[in-house]
Amino acid sequence: MKVAIHHNPHSFSDRWIKYCEKEKIEYRLVNAFDSNIVEQLKGYDIFMWHHHHAQYKDVLTAKRILFALEHAGIKVFPDFKTGWHFDDKVAQKYLLEAIEAPLVPSYVFYDKKQALNWAKQIKYPKVFKLKGGAGASNVKLVRSYSQATALINTAFGRGFAQFDRLGYFKERFNKFKSGKDTFIGVLKGFARIFIIPKFAKQLPAERGYIYFQEFIPNNDSDIRVIIIGDKAFAIKRMIRENDFRASGSGNIVYDKNEINESCIQLAFEVNNKIKSLCTAFDFVLYNGRPLIVEISYGFTSLAYDLCPGYWDENLIWHEDEFNPQFWIMENLRKEIVK
Repeated sequence: MKVAIHHNPHSFSDRWIKYCEKEKIEYRLVNAFDSNIVEQLKGYDIFMWHHHHAQYKDVLTAKRILFALEHAGIKVFPDFKTGWHFDDKVAQKYLLEAIEAPLVPSYVFYDKKQALNWAKQIKYPKVFKLKGGAGASNVKLVRSYSQATALINTAFGRGFAQFDRLGYFKERFNKFKSGKDTFIGVLKGFARIFIIPKFAKQLPAERGYIYFQEFIPNNDSDIRVIIIGDKAFAIKRMIRENDFRASGSGNIVYDKNEINESCIQLAFEVNNKIKSLCTAFDFVLYNGRPLIVEISYGFTSLAYDLCPGYWDENLIWHEDEFNPQFWIMENLRKEIVK
């Protein structure tokens, strides 16, 4: 078996390389942006690329390359069913509705007049989101019709920048106050008000649509469940102080007794329909019933290293250390053997 890996330091590829070395698997590091990348990968069984939503070149072409190679019979990660909806909350809405998964009620409009008419008739608050972004970036609580109108006018006018400069500074400052960031981090956040990241300059403004979700009250946290094959692991993420957002808060609970197992069961059920190699589900509870907020194939590896164990597909708990990136490699190897 021959494996090719596009290496991004501090991504899944760090551990994929370790796995290949540990198992003595022939592997090669490649640059997916080479014009002749398809030619380079001839003769390889697997191609792996942990592409990132905040890397402009990744956003521009990762899915094109991966899915083209999949057509050629090469096993890729993420494959189409795992990654086509990555960093696209609107696409996730359509997918989850199509398979009748319990999604937080979500609304998307491509016409300004329709959006304004809807905004007049609804009860507030609602949650506004751009289709892209992670760690609760580009997410706002909309408390009134006037606030909704302002967002709709922007969505169908100049559009929204991909990078919320003021929001980023506030995030760094709040984390500093809670002891989760340094003063240097705050200074960096302040600098970002004036110095926009390169990827944000390259990506176009988000316009021509607007997306809302219902606000689900009485949640002091969300549950993140990650499914890889027949295994699941999970964390509880507490919301920020004086906020409603949990993703990216950095306030994580690892105790398995704090995880609602109905979220684990539902994650397995939905992933069996999606047939994804790896899915991270974000859940909130409504009257004790789990609802999916959004999904992703990627996650920050280090945040899960403190998980004390995992569940199998029969919801049996295994208290043991594990490496989820190794699981991804092992599952792909099994597919090659088939």
